[in-house]
Amino acid sequence: MNSVAERYAHLVLALGQHDPDYVDAFYGPAEWKTQAEQKKQSLDAIAAGSKELGAELEGSSAKETSGDDLAKLRREYLEKQISALAARVRMLKGEKLKFDDESRALYDAVAPTFGDSHFDEMIKKLESKIPGTGELWKRYEEWRKPFVIPKEKLDTVFQAAIKECRARTLAHVSLPPNESFTVEYVTNKPWGGYNWYKGNFHSVIQVNTDLPIYIDRAVDLAAHEGYPGHHVYNSLLEKNLVRDRGWMEFSVYALFSPQSLIAEGTANFGREVAFPNKTERMKFEKEVLFPAAGIDVTRADEYYAVQDLFKELDYAANEAARRLINGEIDEKAAAEWLQKYAVMEPARAEKRVKFIQRYRSYVINYNLGEDMVRKYIEKRSGPDPEKRWSEFGKLLSSPRLPSSL
Repeated sequence: MNSVAERYAHLVLALGQHDPDYVDAFYGPAEWKTQAEQKKQSLDAIAAGSKELGAELEGSSAKETSGDDLAKLRREYLEKQISALAARVRMLKGEKLKFDDESRALYDAVAPTFGDSHFDEMIKKLESKIPGTGELWKRYEEWRKPFVIPKEKLDTVFQAAIKECRARTLAHVSLPPNESFTVEYVTNKPWGGYNWYKGNFHSVIQVNTDLPIYIDRAVDLAAHEGYPGHHVYNSLLEKNLVRDRGWMEFSVYALFSPQSLIAEGTANFGREVAFPNKTERMKFEKEVLFPAAGIDVTRADEYYAVQDLFKELDYAANEAARRLINGEIDEKAAAEWLQKYAVMEPARAEKRVKFIQRYRSYVINYNLGEDMVRKYIEKRSGPDPEKRWSEFGKLLSSPRLPSSL
């Protein structure tokens, strides 16, 4: 499988020449990247290569994986990743897929479908919590203004959140001693935060400041992008699979692939792993983050009660994406739908539509991924926080993918 794995990595780099978003991270031999840039394989050649690799993997001896559960998962990982690469090639050549067909082909999963009535029930609950008259999104924006982190205090608050999330992670997960990352504040991006993993256990985390950032986002971003989220996930894959085992398929991260559901799902669920109960997280935020941001702590309980209700709207973005990609609505209608059912101000809704247009069915990886990872971990750990950390660490260090959850 090592030969298949190396050639797969070359194909991912080759496809990255056609799709600038495709290669999310690469820390293999520098000459591989140079070769991809110089050779510039055609989409047809990449498609032929993926077909050849898939057939070779299917026809190879099962003896390679007998008795080694991790090696069996590796074989499945390669099969799914190669299949997803082939699907992405077809899309770049012009094939149009429906939302669910696309997510199945790229991410090995399909998100549940919810009608408007499902979200109407959630909106009714929120209506009673947000005072005033008029559209709910307007009232909500006005209501939560006091919880915006001032831009001049953003780094102080974010660094405090990172420090706490890192300490909680290191108490349970062994990381390479030289792991590190830096934080950058950027603008004009379709996303709120991004982890650019550079290899050698280092990440650059970018935080988009186009729109106001609220106090609850500090821990969310620190845990999701850093500890125990993307930074930890990528560091453990590099340490345990690339360096220790020589599995070069993990030296490259294809964004539009099943790996992303695990990456985003573990990053989102990692917030609950780091803070195993709501009271614990709120205590830290009230005592550390609210004062650091200069935000009045007396309304904290009220604020978080409303945020809990918003969690029930997590799948609203999926429905906007599904309808937009399936051609049932246009981008204007998608933004209006998000204003109503995700309770987003117009600027935030428009930014989310831009994200959907660029990343399409990728949106399922956040909510469905989180739910799948939560069920998988909790089935194995039960209510024991230590066992939860143990199972979470195993998942972060393995080639397990959606269909094997």
